[in-house]
Amino acid sequence: MATKKPTIVLIDAHAIIHRAYHALPELSTPSGDPAGALYGLSAMLIKLARELSPDYMVAAYDLPGPTHRHDAYKEYKGTRSKTEDALVEQLGTSREVFEAFHIPIYEVPGFEADDVIGTLSKQLAKKFRVIIASGDMDTLQLVQGDDVQVLTLRKGLSDTVLYNETAVQERYGFSPTALPDYKGLRGDPSDNIIGIKGIGDKTATTLISHYGTIEKMYRALEKDSEKVKKELGITERVTRLLLDGKEEAEFSKVLATIRMDAPVTFEKEEANWKKDFDRKKAVALLSSLGFRSLISRVDTLGGKAGVASSAPKDASETEAIDIDETMLAEASVMLWLTSSETTNPSLDDILHATGSKSLEDAHKKLLKKVADENLETVYCDIEKPLIPIIKKLNAEGVQIDREYLKKLSKEYHAELDVLSKEIFSYACEEFNINSPKQLGAILFEKLGLQGKRQKKTATGQFSTKESELVKLKGEHKIIESILAYRELQKLLSTYIDAIPSLLDANSRLHTTFVQTGTTTGRLSSREPNLQNIPIKSELGRRIRKAFIAPKGKMLLALDYSQIELRLAAILSGDEKLKKVFKDGEDVHSSVASEVFGVPLEKVTYEMRRSAKVINFGILYGMGVNALKETLGTNRTEAQSYLNRYFELYPGLASYLTKVKAEASRIGYVTTLFGRKRFFPGIRSHLPQIRASAERMAINAPMQGTQADVIKIAMAKVDALIEKDFKSKVALVLQIHDELIFEIDNGYLEDFAKKTKRIMESVLSKEETDGVPILVSSQAGPNWAEMEEIE
Repeated sequence: MATKKPTIVLIDAHAIIHRAYHALPELSTPSGDPAGALYGLSAMLIKLARELSPDYMVAAYDLPGPTHRHDAYKEYKGTRSKTEDALVEQLGTSREVFEAFHIPIYEVPGFEADDVIGTLSKQLAKKFRVIIASGDMDTLQLVQGDDVQVLTLRKGLSDTVLYNETAVQERYGFSPTALPDYKGLRGDPSDNIIGIKGIGDKTATTLISHYGTIEKMYRALEKDSEKVKKELGITERVTRLLLDGKEEAEFSKVLATIRMDAPVTFEKEEANWKKDFDRKKAVALLSSLGFRSLISRVDTLGGKAGVASSAPKDASETEAIDIDETMLAEASVMLWLTSSETTNPSLDDILHATGSKSLEDAHKKLLKKVADENLETVYCDIEKPLIPIIKKLNAEGVQIDREYLKKLSKEYHAELDVLSKEIFSYACEEFNINSPKQLGAILFEKLGLQGKRQKKTATGQFSTKESELVKLKGEHKIIESILAYRELQKLLSTYIDAIPSLLDANSRLHTTFVQTGTTTGRLSSREPNLQNIPIKSELGRRIRKAFIAPKGKMLLALDYSQIELRLAAILSGDEKLKKVFKDGEDVHSSVASEVFGVPLEKVTYEMRRSAKVINFGILYGMGVNALKETLGTNRTEAQSYLNRYFELYPGLASYLTKVKAEASRIGYVTTLFGRKRFFPGIRSHLPQIRASAERMAINAPMQGTQADVIKIAMAKVDALIEKDFKSKVALVLQIHDELIFEIDNGYLEDFAKKTKRIMESVLSKEETDGVPILVSSQAGPNWAEMEEIE
């Protein structure tokens, strides 16, 4: 019986890091350094270790400087743009990740990582089962039967496919070794390999599938080109291109061929990662990078005997039998308050963050930290009283009209079919609208559309993300149809078709409101997220009609009116802005009148809309370019609006500048109640990370104070319900500035008046300096059909 060969994984470090950098959002470490690519790399290493269980692992790197391919062709990879500074920095730090996982690095001057991997795979194929982990499809040429396989990334980082020789043959129609021949004809724009101009995928595939190599193809062509044309159905033009381009094809094949003679020798013992893998070292690195979600995954890997992370191997299992849920919730809240970036912390997060072996110990340490950080008021008066209220809110749920959603689904799917046909008619062909690649081919190649500053994907293709398609509005009717199609499809998949399967036996929907789910202090909602149902479009608003009051009850909604702008006036002390609210004026119309220099009664709808954009843009740190895009104007005009705004409201301008400076100095901002939001990226030496942190810091005191206000209100209203309306009223939804209750008929007017009074008096007159905090109230049989009540 044959002995099973050990498995070795050869990791194409640069390919995976590049893919992670472009696939993941911008992340930063606790010290403000870029971290998205490092997170992706760390997650991939854990995935490889857990799913493939390799006995050995090594990583191959590209080194700076020219390679043998540049020596042969100086334009090799010449079309690639300069590597961004954030990626360069992470490439350097990535070596620490491999060191922490005890994975040796192989690199050779003048050779690419592909060549190092090719050489190692040739050396090891007989004694090992070799798996090459790479985001680069070039490595598929190294596949040999089942002995050498390639695990490549299909989309993002989680969608992977393992190729053996059969799989490569099925995908391309020829063997792995023929891939360089295929590229010799077709070329490779990503590496600036020229191939033969005019020869595309289809022709290259036909020729290589038939002949196997370009050498055999040229022998056949030069011997009898007429016979080749007849057998393969190629045209005279293609034949001439092939014959004239022989030199380019042969040269391109050489460039595309991975070398297997790099001066590198495999050292078996150093690649035995399991033998010396130290969980404690890996956890320490991941903690320093801020990758807390990966720590519990590392704890499931092997490691040195007797070496463990600061928490039990599976802390959640260790204490699951007798865990104190209240203590866990309190510890979770305290950790989040003292480290605002640590949203929705788990038991493992709590134990790792405090270096504790038990929840009780962690709870004690966090109580001390809350006191040391002067956060006792926020914890004791705002967050701790809310814990049982959130639990009750999640258990209550909200009634859903199943039949209405069923009818809406049928109607929206029919409309989706209409939009599909409309899109196909504009494109003059059918294609997969949900495929970015196929959609991009239609829009940018067939229709030739191109907007201003159209962004590209990591592969160099124009992006088809919604934000990019919006730039093409007015260029072709197909764009409006695609945007409408996407909106409809999202509503169907996220809400209309998803909600029925989530309902309990009484047709009630129990979303999960998470107290610690955001960095701002606001609640978050998940499975499904009910805080994101669109209300600007009629399509989105109609979904709210499915949220109903049971028979004999009504829904009551109480909503803070323009609270962030009112808080901006309070926190900044801007006299002019405070006067707008004290006089009971519409803030957007007042600002429009001032900015555009017209009397209040002559403010148009468009002026008010623009003023609203400016008002909220200022509060969210919007710069001149973003304001220009949002308003649809030019840079000069957008700048003049900003200048005029800050001239009119100097107190607000001064306050925002002070907030940004304070955040840069101490690393956090505070709300009116003392909640802290930390910004590790505010001191980053990378401008894009620092600028992003500064924008968030500007808005954090206002949004955080708003979160504090409504949380205090929730606790006070809950006390009112327990005292006077028990079993008659229940809180069923919280949507940022809005509370929605289910209430028995006959109690509506009394409860609404008392609740409105509570919500409007959370802040005292002294704290508001006379700026009124107002709440509007509406009631109706469902969330969509509500009327104002006194």
